[in-house]
Amino acid sequence: MANSIEFIPAEYSDKTQSETMAQEMLRCDPADIDRLTDAGLPYESRSGVRYFDVSDLYNLGMYSGRTNTQPELAFRMLFRFAGRPVDDLLREKTWDFRVQLDCVECDEVAPWRFAAPDAARFGGRVVGGAAPEPSAGSAAYEATVTTVGAQTPLVSSELRQLTRDYLDSGYRWQMIPVAMQADYELVHALGATSCIAASLLLAERFRAAGYRAEAKRGWFCGVLGGALDLPHACVEVEDDDGALKTVDIAKAQLAARLSPDTGDFQELCLGSIYNKVIPSTASGNAAFGYHECGSRLPVQVRADIRSMR
Repeated sequence: MANSIEFIPAEYSDKTQSETMAQEMLRCDPADIDRLTDAGLPYESRSGVRYFDVSDLYNLGMYSGRTNTQPELAFRMLFRFAGRPVDDLLREKTWDFRVQLDCVECDEVAPWRFAAPDAARFGGRVVGGAAPEPSAGSAAYEATVTTVGAQTPLVSSELRQLTRDYLDSGYRWQMIPVAMQADYELVHALGATSCIAASLLLAERFRAAGYRAEAKRGWFCGVLGGALDLPHACVEVEDDDGALKTVDIAKAQLAARLSPDTGDFQELCLGSIYNKVIPSTASGNAAFGYHECGSRLPVQVRADIRSMR
């Protein structure tokens, strides 16, 4: 199992998961953990307890082939929609969008900058969503966001070929810390990929081919009841017909891994929009939130996005 993934490099690793949590996530026993560490799974020992990086554990579970690890079960639940008819992804959908911003080790009142939802860019709308007032430590953002889907497939044969070349390149999707994803050259040098890293590289290739393209961040919604922060990224590119299209390269790749019955959804990811994604104003390698207090620690952004009926 340990030979099937690339471990998170030390400069991006954050070993916070105890051995007990690792056993629970991977559905294994202490002897299995010993075998994994002997095979190279990085860890830190604190007070006699081994701690692991959550991305390493997630990736081990995802590619274990056991079928019962937490990551495998979560993946199947996350993508169960992808094998269904895409009509439901094209209708108007409204979300209760709430974000908590926390600035660690901050005790100074200062302005906040938050990359708010920008659903209007693709025909949706945002109601409410007042910018956070200057404060110390924490702030909140709340809005009602409506998204819509539309089938607008790529018409450029060159854009389609570049996208297909990427999908056929053999990069393996892995859970990767956001800061490392921005270092997309490192990610791909390891033979891995992720939504932000893939979007940054594909946008670069689109621009090299003469197209206006940018990786943009947002949120993937309606997951596990909604109370889960799932930052997302895709490529926005101006197609030959002059329309702005989105290429959701990572979701196409993950859907293909799940089942051959996801072909309609994979095609939707190549130019079209669907209602489970809320775009933001943030570029692909930018943070969602900043606090101008001078703290060197990044702002923690936790989203709670729930479908409204």
